Amino acid sequence: MGFKTDIQIADEAKMLPIEEVAAKIGFEKDDLEQYGKYKTKISWDAIKRIEENSENGKLILVSAISPTPAGEGKSTVSIGLTQGLNRIGKKSAVALREPSLGPVFGVKGGAAGGGYSQVVPMEDINLHFTGDLHAMTAANNLISACIDNHIHQGNALRIDCRQITWKRVIDMNDRSLRNVVISLGKKADGFPREDHFMITVASEIMAVLCLSENIEDLKNRLAKMIIGYNLDNEPVTVADLEIQGAVAMLLKDALKPNMVQTLENTPAFIHGGPFANIAHGCNSILATKLALATSDYAVTEAGFGADLGAEKFMDIKCRMAGLSPDAVVIVATIKALKMHGGVDKKELKTENVEALEKGFANLRRHVENIKKFGVPAIIAINRFADDTEAEIAKLEELCKELGVRISLCECFAKGGEGAEDLAKQVVELIDEGKADFKPLYDVNASIVDKVNTIVKEIYRGREAKFTKAAMNQVKKLEEIGLDKLPICVAKTQFSFTDDQKIMGAPTDFDIEIQDVRVSAGAGFIVVQTSNIMVMPGLPKVPAANKMDIDNNGVITGLF
Repeated sequence: MGFKTDIQIADEAKMLPIEEVAAKIGFEKDDLEQYGKYKTKISWDAIKRIEENSENGKLILVSAISPTPAGEGKSTVSIGLTQGLNRIGKKSAVALREPSLGPVFGVKGGAAGGGYSQVVPMEDINLHFTGDLHAMTAANNLISACIDNHIHQGNALRIDCRQITWKRVIDMNDRSLRNVVISLGKKADGFPREDHFMITVASEIMAVLCLSENIEDLKNRLAKMIIGYNLDNEPVTVADLEIQGAVAMLLKDALKPNMVQTLENTPAFIHGGPFANIAHGCNSILATKLALATSDYAVTEAGFGADLGAEKFMDIKCRMAGLSPDAVVIVATIKALKMHGGVDKKELKTENVEALEKGFANLRRHVENIKKFGVPAIIAINRFADDTEAEIAKLEELCKELGVRISLCECFAKGGEGAEDLAKQVVELIDEGKADFKPLYDVNASIVDKVNTIVKEIYRGREAKFTKAAMNQVKKLEEIGLDKLPICVAKTQFSFTDDQKIMGAPTDFDIEIQDVRVSAGAGFIVVQTSNIMVMPGLPKVPAANKMDIDNNGVITGLF
């Protein structure tokens, strides 16, 4: 008999009505805006009441080593840790990002955890959920439609068609839409121009929604978004088009956090889904603050490795929201560490202590980086059945030498029970009171200096090399006074470098910066390296090929 798939485990889960789950952390039935039996959004009245009348719990960030094809299981550990905390008598809720449809049907998969540490209803969460991403797609493309209509109707704002920076989006991996020409046809069809599509989660609207604290804040941020430049090289904003109210209206429900449950019926806020390699990689501020206000320990995650997700969590999200993390869990697997040590994916089941020791350099660097933010870290080893005793012993020895706690986590196979040790150690780590959070850099430093601080301190490279075009963009942002903002590096998640093939913990490299643009509504500057893709493509055999649904509505092949 084979192992059960994630969807089989999820289908067998005994879910509680969502009002019973919400009641565990202080919500009443009238606080909920339900989407069926097992999904709900939280009303504005409840958000205001909870935030005004509650004391915050402790904030735990879950991050990871640099990702590998072997997998790390960051969402699984986040969910398992929350279940484990509740099992040892600590009231805990988890706040995660919501999945994008593109990766679901492509390569990466969803973001609902795995094994016996999942959030459910898994199918709904990984597919349309509560419609948040569809609302963002519509909002983004309303702006695009209004830009081209404004030009067609006389172009009173004198928008330069060569400098329109706003792109259309779709929540799907579709490489054929990366570069397109629009408005072909007759005069009534508009002015032809080159345009581009991104995946929805790359839209600034996603970042804006995740960083907004209420409707008014959302509307103000939307108004500031720059859609391009006019013929005098001055920025043109959504406010200039006078559509921020209409765009906010499309997002009014999407802004409210979603709540579901884990397999062990613990509360889970799933809201917002920016990727960490092209955006800031964190769930919404609203969801995180609700988890903090309703539990003793709020667990949240940041996308991909700590060099991307955790750095942006600290320098962007915490800085803007006034959050201060109490501990960081860094997730790794022995398989992934062996890959960082040079082992081919096909050989990962063979014991290789030497490769593990070599690959540990990647984990060591992430631990050292987290300490630079003044936050204590613990390593969670997401254990697999074929991890050998010799490999585990060597890993424990290396962690002891590094002076960092380690916990063998079996939450994939055992759920919360498999994360009880991790939960106890995290509580002990927080009780030691060593957290003294501080961002990495001064936001008022120059763009070049801020980027170089990240490159040198986090990636351990020599410096950032800006192309001529990128330096011109830097100068433009300095001229219009939008340079004193945090930095969001758009870079490959697979390496500390900008070359995804270089694994481990490399040194003596430069990072090439090809594009610099401001997300004025979100409030950060996006610095893009040479190899980042904002519209992914599908692989030769997409995950979609293995999916099906029968006449009873039973889905197969979805993980």
